[in-house]
Amino acid sequence: MSGTDSGTTDTRRHAPAAARNREPVLSVLRDVLPSKGYVLEIASGSGEHTAFLAPRFPTLEWQPSDADRDTFPSIIGWSQSAIADNPGTSIHPPVHLNTCDQPWPVERADAILALNMIHISPWESCEGLMAGTERILPTGGVLYLYGPFRQGGQHTAPSNAEFDTMLRQRDSRWGVRDLEDLIALARNHGLSHERTITMPANNLSVVFTRA
Repeated sequence: MSGTDSGTTDTRRHAPAAARNREPVLSVLRDVLPSKGYVLEIASGSGEHTAFLAPRFPTLEWQPSDADRDTFPSIIGWSQSAIADNPGTSIHPPVHLNTCDQPWPVERADAILALNMIHISPWESCEGLMAGTERILPTGGVLYLYGPFRQGGQHTAPSNAEFDTMLRQRDSRWGVRDLEDLIALARNHGLSHERTITMPANNLSVVFTRA
């Protein structure tokens, strides 16, 4: 495979959702991310998002992270492939980061991304995300969230309601969050809600900036 040694085992995992949403996410991030600086991705999972995005923003440094160290071989595999195919791409090795643990192992970032994380974690992880963001993001820095959200206390599509039920059956602490609750939480941590953008598959992009 491209970017890998034929004599080694390919450690890269594949998340179908990452392939489906990466282009729409890219289109938003082109208008959101700074021209240079350090980008921290929370809950990088397979590592596919960072590997896809980093070569398209060559003036940015990318830092993947995850609370599950078992994801690291996949993140490293995707990162190495992206760097091999796109010389000059800057992706750091993944770091272990649980948003509930304060302080984080990253001291500063100019932008923070959390894709499909909010609903697959307890509310305490959301609180930790906002607290950590407040601590390491400079004034004007960006927090970008992507995923399904309720608006006005209602699901935006029947499929999201079904997805919410499935999540809560897997873990009662998980679930599709109310966007208004998230905005209020962010405000308590010095983050201003800049805009919400409707995305394919009944998802939203939510953009905050550090006040």
